[in-house]
Amino acid sequence: MAEKKRKPVKITETILRDAHQSLIATRMTTEQMLPIIDKMDKVGYNAVECWGGATFDASLRFLKEDPWDRLRKLKAGFKNTKLQMLFRGQNILGYRPYADDVVEYFVQKSIANGIDIIRIFDCLNDLRNLQTAVTATNKEKGHAQVALSYTLGDAYTLQYWTDMAKKIEEMGANSICIKDMAGLLTPYKAEELVKSLKKATKLPIELHTHYTSGVASMTYLKAVEAGCDIIDTAMSPFALGTSQPATEVMAEAFRGTEMDPGFDQMLLKEIADYFRPMREEALKSGLMNPKVLGVDIQTLLYQVPGGMLSNMVSQLKEQNAEDKYMDVLEEIPRVRKDLGEPPLVTPSSQIVGTQAVFNVLMGERYKVATKETKDVLLGKYGQTVKPFDKKVIDKVLGDEKKNAITCRYADLLEPELHKIEAEMKQWKQQDEDVLSYALFPQVATEFFKYREAQQTKVDASVADTKNGAYPV
Repeated sequence: MAEKKRKPVKITETILRDAHQSLIATRMTTEQMLPIIDKMDKVGYNAVECWGGATFDASLRFLKEDPWDRLRKLKAGFKNTKLQMLFRGQNILGYRPYADDVVEYFVQKSIANGIDIIRIFDCLNDLRNLQTAVTATNKEKGHAQVALSYTLGDAYTLQYWTDMAKKIEEMGANSICIKDMAGLLTPYKAEELVKSLKKATKLPIELHTHYTSGVASMTYLKAVEAGCDIIDTAMSPFALGTSQPATEVMAEAFRGTEMDPGFDQMLLKEIADYFRPMREEALKSGLMNPKVLGVDIQTLLYQVPGGMLSNMVSQLKEQNAEDKYMDVLEEIPRVRKDLGEPPLVTPSSQIVGTQAVFNVLMGERYKVATKETKDVLLGKYGQTVKPFDKKVIDKVLGDEKKNAITCRYADLLEPELHKIEAEMKQWKQQDEDVLSYALFPQVATEFFKYREAQQTKVDASVADTKNGAYPV
């Protein structure tokens, strides 16, 4: 029988979201993005990932920018390319589970402001925490992509992944993403996984990985040969290290084959030339740490994503305990096992990492347990693939363990949108402000105060000009 003709691989560009999140702590400004959009729009990307993840928090907190305004400006510039965001299921873009009405409203406003594809994931792969966002995305005529947080462990068999894929198709998703946030997927494992998923579901399969362990480009090659439909890449100035493989390199790797995405390398060069000075500046200022640009094969041993590593290093630095780095690295897999072997991705990675730091610094495991560790053990984040360690439950929760829940935590939450709106109404200038406040109340309030001060300055300047005085 003649072999089925392969389609060209599609490519999603991450430079406006995950690439700068991974390498320069999400500090790229809207002003830096806008001048190159016209050229990026001509490439022929499957989508440009440009919103969600940590961009929302970083825009408000560090850049004093309205993330909604950024999204509207990007939408105005990208006339031919779909815009994609990353969405943490019931946690939206924050760090706690929100009531369904907030999740639904956030999806509605994201799509109304310009998002086409919403990639939805849960840090425990608990599908109950994804359904509200998927249903809301479908209702708003957006593309709901469900991401499987990829991880290793004896519970995570091919059967586990294929069963998940079937359930994702049933819940109404439009595509599936294998989200390999720590760069754990090796080339032949990727080939095996993609082939299994293609047999289990009709949905398109996208693969997202990081270069942290050094194998990502080879992993993409084998995955695409196995039938993977879409891969995530970053323009070379913000590629590799803890980011994604380079767009130009992956496009060139498939040139002349049936899988050739057909990109114009001269156009890609112009785009890379635009971003290169930003990279140089970030290296010079220390915003980009050369440490994040290397290859760390220890990732495969400890399963620690790049962002989690830098977080852990800074925690140890603050305590003058950098010499305990290896001890913490070895403690992380033990804590992960105690907590039901979850994938390590926001926020589970921060929870496991911080608890491991406490365990090592205190000289006694779980002498101090964080609120988040308790919440995981109480079932507030959802169901893990394996049970929690009974001794750890007893030590951390004591009598409180009788309050553990088995339902979807959001089912216990009252609608909260009206309450949030009433709380922040003095700051509201647009509907979306309510959502900014819902996710990050303190950070958003600081931003609203800043915005008000800037508007007052502009008004004063306009008044001066009308009165014949010209501001210098």
